[in-house]
Amino acid sequence: MAKEQTVADKLKNLHDLQTIDSKIDEIEILKGELPMEVKDLEDEIEGLQTRINKLNERVEDHEGEISKHQANIQESTALIERYEKQMDNVKNNREYDALSKELELQKLEIQLSEKRISEAQIRLNRFKEEFDAAKERMEGKAKNLERKQVELQEIIEKTEKEETKLRKASEKAEKKIEDRLLKAYKKTRENYRNGLAVVTVQRNSCGGCFNKIPPQLQLEIAMQKKVIVCEHCGRILVDDGLVGAEA
Repeated sequence: MAKEQTVADKLKNLHDLQTIDSKIDEIEILKGELPMEVKDLEDEIEGLQTRINKLNERVEDHEGEISKHQANIQESTALIERYEKQMDNVKNNREYDALSKELELQKLEIQLSEKRISEAQIRLNRFKEEFDAAKERMEGKAKNLERKQVELQEIIEKTEKEETKLRKASEKAEKKIEDRLLKAYKKTRENYRNGLAVVTVQRNSCGGCFNKIPPQLQLEIAMQKKVIVCEHCGRILVDDGLVGAEA
């Protein structure tokens, strides 16, 4: 740099950088929630689709089981008709007893198949209800996802140019700050969710943690003779008048 910076210059440059970075943070917060919501919805839809596929398999399995038992009933019914006709032509008691046993067996087969059909139908109805509910829920999630994706894309399109401009301004502002201060600034920003590393004194308090600042320290901050940090949160403190002077 052509000339050595005063402490006031350093504080102003730090505050300028914070102002720019806070605007970038606002954009990131605006975008940051939507991508998470989109990702969560995508995961939910994927999970629901897996559940729907499994339920569909169970529905098909039970429909197949019912069809199999219905086929058994048809087969047993046909055998009963055949055995009943044969009963008219029996020649001895042994043939009669054998046919009677076969008839009884096929009737039992029909009863058993009807019972199995009834049981399978109850399960089938339950799986169909679960399938319909999961499908309806997935369709709702898909509509919500589409809406969120459109919203996110609109934000990206709206803020992309501004964000690019701000990031360039941030890089330019960083070059005005000495390495030691810049490292301290970035480290402090990382420590707080709101990204505030440089704050003004507001109502005799730190603008970051809101703890009271002693009058003597406020006087030193206003004099801008040295870089002063809040003893409670470690943020760099600047006088509110510095901000007013910039305006």
